[in-house]
Amino acid sequence: MTDNDAELLVQMRRVLAAVINANPMEREGLEKAFGSVWDTDELGRDFEVLDFAIPLVVVRRKADNALGSLFFQHGPPRLYFWWEAHEPEERKAAA
Repeated sequence: MTDNDAELLVQMRRVLAAVINANPMEREGLEKAFGSVWDTDELGRDFEVLDFAIPLVVVRRKADNALGSLFFQHGPPRLYFWWEAHEPEERKAAA
């Protein structure tokens, strides 16, 4: 990744964070739009948090050890949503 790519990624994350947090949604709205939603306590119950990259959090799901990410809104309420599993590197290379 070049320095320009890294800067573009940072800018994109800033825009996404601003959009998500401009009008925080209630849990019901997020569930309707994205499926499962977690509050902070539920996040800790179901995931190990590995890193924050606002507006994303990188996590490992405790149930099956799957690596992935979630979006989150600062809130109130602070909620995590749109689970996406990360594809293992060996599968990417084979594709």
